Amino acid sequence: MDTVRIAVVGAGVMGLSTAVCISKMVPGCSITVISDKFTPETTSDVAAGMLIPPTYPDTPIQKQKQWFKETFDHLFAIVNSAEAEDAGVILVSGWQIFQSIPTEEVPYWADVVLGFRKMTKDELKKFPQHVFGHAFTTLKCEGPAYLPWLQKRVKGNGGLILTRRIEDLWELHPSFDIVVNCSGLGSRQLAGDSKIFPVRGQVLKVQAPWVKHFIRDSSGLTYIYPGVSNVTLGGTRQKGDWNLSPDAEISKEILSRCCALEPSLRGAYDLREKVGLRPTRPSVRLEKELLAQDSRRLPVVHHYGHGSGGIAMHWGTALEATRLVNECVQVLRTPAPKSKL
Repeated sequence: MDTVRIAVVGAGVMGLSTAVCISKMVPGCSITVISDKFTPETTSDVAAGMLIPPTYPDTPIQKQKQWFKETFDHLFAIVNSAEAEDAGVILVSGWQIFQSIPTEEVPYWADVVLGFRKMTKDELKKFPQHVFGHAFTTLKCEGPAYLPWLQKRVKGNGGLILTRRIEDLWELHPSFDIVVNCSGLGSRQLAGDSKIFPVRGQVLKVQAPWVKHFIRDSSGLTYIYPGVSNVTLGGTRQKGDWNLSPDAEISKEILSRCCALEPSLRGAYDLREKVGLRPTRPSVRLEKELLAQDSRRLPVVHHYGHGSGGIAMHWGTALEATRLVNECVQVLRTPAPKSKL
């Protein structure tokens, strides 16, 4: 049986995790990851990587929960292994706090994270402006360690990594039999998707080794996420803004908002600004498309558009993308019926 040649376009967390899943689950194929940007130049490198998922309005909650649980289970297995440090995956406990009691007191993901409960009155004394909160333990997956770890897995499973800018998916025909499009915002051009747009996120990475608990304001706009080697302070959510240059005024405002929640951050040092553009659309695009041009055919699996939930959902959606790739492989391997003429 001939090897099926698969190209994965994009080398952020979607592209690399999908490549790893395919190499594990689809026998008899070769995988090439093609991108013009690799770690540490991707959006996934800027992401704080906290496993607190967003809610996608156009996606059934059960489906979102499945994606999150599969991702949590995958990373929980890593955090409990000798690979944890190499992969940049840690457990972190903390609080999500609210200025008014939310309509939904228990989010859909409450029984996936560990030890989820309402905050006590005494705990809430730490946050005098807030009246309600959740306490739980979750995972943090850090792009600058996790992406190289995934790349190593791709190569270890026989995959190739290629630095090249793709302007049109047809460039990959006939060298490849199936294309997996994990190009994020690049899909505006590559897939003609006008629904995808950037939501700009600016963060500060600071040294504050005494901060051990995460704190997240319920809006998700202000957050303090301690990691392996720094603390991420955020953030912004600027729709349609493509600017990758940090804005000094915004940095000041982020620091001031975070200090209001954790005054000890006034002593933070070695502040570094980072900007990432979240690839956002009404729902994640996870589907097959058969491109046709004259007599040529190119099966494509689209896997992009996770917005702020990329790392929180990546493994669950990569497994689903892999199932779609497997379906394309089966079609290619099914002999066409012979004409009776």
